[in-house]
Amino acid sequence: MTSASSFSVSASAAARIKEIISAQPQPEGLALRVAVLAGGCNGFQYQFKLDRSQNADDIIIERDGAKVFVDDVSLDLLQNAELDFEDKLMGAHFSVKNPNAASSCGCGTSFSLA
Repeated sequence: MTSASSFSVSASAAARIKEIISAQPQPEGLALRVAVLAGGCNGFQYQFKLDRSQNADDIIIERDGAKVFVDDVSLDLLQNAELDFEDKLMGAHFSVKNPNAASSCGCGTSFSLA
């Protein structure tokens, strides 16, 4: 199921997802799962993992041949957010630009809501 979503994937994130998946021994059917879990130093934390199991409540976001799974509960916390991939001098990582986050911590994977 593909759905129009207000959560988006940047071109750089899509390119990196494709690179990571193509390097796997069995890349067929793999997608990046983005989830929001309770925890972290600010109340919520992002989780990124490769997954080939699509759940019934998953929203699928595709860009430039890359596929991202997001469950509908996480999607509520990711409204109008964007998955990005940053490659900087201090390291490369996925990040979420989330306008719903009132604050986030230095690790970039934990946030709180207003």
